[in-house]
Amino acid sequence: MSNLEPAPAEIDCSNLDAQLEVQTLEPRPVPLGGPRAMTVFRTLPQRQRSLIGAWCFLDHYGPDDVSLTGGMSVPRHPHTGLQTVSWLFTGEIEHIDSAGNQAIVRPGEVNLMTAGYGITHSEFLCEESTILHGAQLWTALPERVRNMEPTFENYRPEPMNGTGWMLNVFLGTLAIGDQTSTSPVKTHTELSGGELHLEAGAEVDIIVPAHHEHGLLIDQGQATLNGNQLEHRELGFVRAGCTIMRIKAGGEPLRALLIGGEPLGEDILMWWNFVGRTHEEVLAFRAQYQAEIGAEPGDASEDRFGPFPANTPAAIPAPALPAVRLRPRVNPS
Repeated sequence: MSNLEPAPAEIDCSNLDAQLEVQTLEPRPVPLGGPRAMTVFRTLPQRQRSLIGAWCFLDHYGPDDVSLTGGMSVPRHPHTGLQTVSWLFTGEIEHIDSAGNQAIVRPGEVNLMTAGYGITHSEFLCEESTILHGAQLWTALPERVRNMEPTFENYRPEPMNGTGWMLNVFLGTLAIGDQTSTSPVKTHTELSGGELHLEAGAEVDIIVPAHHEHGLLIDQGQATLNGNQLEHRELGFVRAGCTIMRIKAGGEPLRALLIGGEPLGEDILMWWNFVGRTHEEVLAFRAQYQAEIGAEPGDASEDRFGPFPANTPAAIPAPALPAVRLRPRVNPS
């Protein structure tokens, strides 16, 4: 990712005469397997933009009637070189991973799994959940820590409140007026994430670092971001240089996710569930995983992806590799 550009001049986005561009990223529907597939709406990565800070993946889903789709049913699968960030609005999901962690993902709580060198995990809808609604996000780990040991953290933020607004900060630090909230969850680049609620017609200025890029995903309602209209499921992107994100709700209450962070400044290569750096490295990840789960012959002695509890559904095999050489994802300038 070629983000090694000179630091932008600081711009106060509350001055709309500055006419900072807000790039609108449209969602694309992606079925999550099977004849009763749950459809998710993906806004990262895509051709127009691969990353926002180190955020490299964003799926938005629901509200989903699980009696019709079966909800989320994702058996054991691998990850490398990233952190998964799970955030729910409705429903509950059981998480199990090969580092020995088991947790229930609940609304209003962030669950952050650091894959590092390698991990496998599963995600299954809890039986009592009838509606599933939330977002799944990934962040790419920088070179210096991408081969670290896997970790897992859970955190329920205390909301900040004001006239017509509420903000839950689940990663990093965000501020509105004289109120500031900081999450204790560990990240390895500067990142921020929060769930914003606005009453119909309400407006708020969120104070953000000038050297961060930002995105606003509309979950419910409509919004203007620095004077630019955003509709349901759209992701608005703002380049580094902005110090205030001015967000105004439309004629109904707004719920949105705000993400941000410093540009990663590194080339990354994403394929399936792996984040690496080269074609050869990703091929090695795939071969190791396939050997460990017994899907293809190979050397499974390294045990990159760890043990998994017995009596769980069979692991998902890796898809076939494309016939072309895998290339790094590069943001447009």
